[in-house]
Amino acid sequence: MSRTLQKLIIAFAVFAAAAARSQIETATVTGGEVRGVVKYGVASFKGLPFAAPPVGELRWKAPQPVVPWQGTRNADAFGPGPMQNPDLATLMGNFGPLSEDCLYLNVWTAARNTQERRPVMVWIYGGAFMSGTTSQPIYDGTRLAKKGVVLVSLAYRVGPFGFLAHPELSQESGHGSGCYGLQDQVAALRWVKENIAHFGGDPDRVTIFGESAGGISVSMLTVVPAARGLFQRAISESGGSLAPIKTASEAGENVRALALAEKTGAEFLRQLGANDLKAARALSATNIQQAVKGFGTFWPTLDGVTLPGDAYALFEARRFNDTPILVGFNSDEGAMFVRSGMAPAGFEKYIRANFGPAAEAILKAYPHATDAETFKSAKDIFRETEFAWPTWAWATLEHRRGTNNAFVYYFDHRNGFSPDGATHAAELGFVFHNQPGFFGAPSAGDVALSDLMNAYWINFAASGNPNAPGLPPWPAFDDQEMVETFTGPSSAATPMPNREKILAIDAYYAWRREQARTAGK
Repeated sequence: MSRTLQKLIIAFAVFAAAAARSQIETATVTGGEVRGVVKYGVASFKGLPFAAPPVGELRWKAPQPVVPWQGTRNADAFGPGPMQNPDLATLMGNFGPLSEDCLYLNVWTAARNTQERRPVMVWIYGGAFMSGTTSQPIYDGTRLAKKGVVLVSLAYRVGPFGFLAHPELSQESGHGSGCYGLQDQVAALRWVKENIAHFGGDPDRVTIFGESAGGISVSMLTVVPAARGLFQRAISESGGSLAPIKTASEAGENVRALALAEKTGAEFLRQLGANDLKAARALSATNIQQAVKGFGTFWPTLDGVTLPGDAYALFEARRFNDTPILVGFNSDEGAMFVRSGMAPAGFEKYIRANFGPAAEAILKAYPHATDAETFKSAKDIFRETEFAWPTWAWATLEHRRGTNNAFVYYFDHRNGFSPDGATHAAELGFVFHNQPGFFGAPSAGDVALSDLMNAYWINFAASGNPNAPGLPPWPAFDDQEMVETFTGPSSAATPMPNREKILAIDAYYAWRREQARTAGK
């Protein structure tokens, strides 16, 4: 090796060491000191506890304070994911351990010192409130941190561990039960408020963002009183929770009334052979998880405190955490959830049986003369009830009842994997700039689209407005109902897509709300 080359190697090593030292490598947070890992100009701190392990007597209780530790804790590995179906967790990209001891968060920062006050983005994962972890590779925060934000991802309890309601649990709490996972999110946001300045983040410029159940969580947090002041912006990707409260088997409704959730929870514990709460807390986490059958059994409950009421009514009464919002949905969301096979006659029968006086308008809005049309309409009705209508309703309520702007997007980027439209979660790789590359390396167009979405998301986190010079203009949502449509490497403002369908679904939900009001008199 030549002397010149040796000098270059030494100089590079010295430069790299100096660069690493200029990052925030250690921080003192709630509980003690932590040491992160510096790589690619970004310091990552993984597995930071924001609450005590919710095990033993703390199972099905609100998160408790962090247990302090001595010395410096190495923050170089994700904490365990929450208890869930392990096969589903692996399918979603989690290869780490699962445990009840799961209340950890992660921080990525490229800040050089604690005085920088960068905008903060807090990620909440999806998974139908039944699964999800922070360790999925697509959620890695390195690239967003490089672009100027402090990225946090938080974990929360899912399934029966996060959302079991039961009469004894309600009696124990003094109000209701079934919202432990949401309470975890609030505890993590409180940790962010108290600690994020140590990572160069601005505790008064916090954006919560999530997808699917994570986006629904963001929507719910806008009406959770305990979350007031813990965030200043909200981004929801394929989320929203504005439908009426589920009291029986109503179509398109997910948040359960406390009585219904308690009944479901009591039956679940009876099937496990647990005659009381003490016996249920003595069960192993594995036995509880193995008893879970299917999706949708456990969901946040109208417990009266964490979720104090019907979100739509709270918005109408201006009783919500009013911030700028950026919300949207994908063009072919239903493809992941709906299977073909329903004939036109069966489709008509289902709609008339479940959608009351709105059925005829829905049948008119959704073509179903052939099996192919029926399949597409079944997918689209799932898209509207679960994602599109909540997005539209949320943006409309913010425009009419709030004091901030709403920005709405429609993601319709297509490729060989999804030729009929963008499927559920298809935007995630673009938002995080971690494209999965199903068909090899991302194309130049994909990279350009990701850069564009990054710019919008980060601008919004910084100021509450995604717009900036050099970007296609994104109008705020108003009575013209213009949205930003992403179809390729660029975007354009367009009229709200699927509006006829959304309005037909809106008529259904208006009927349900009127039914609920009448029943409550």
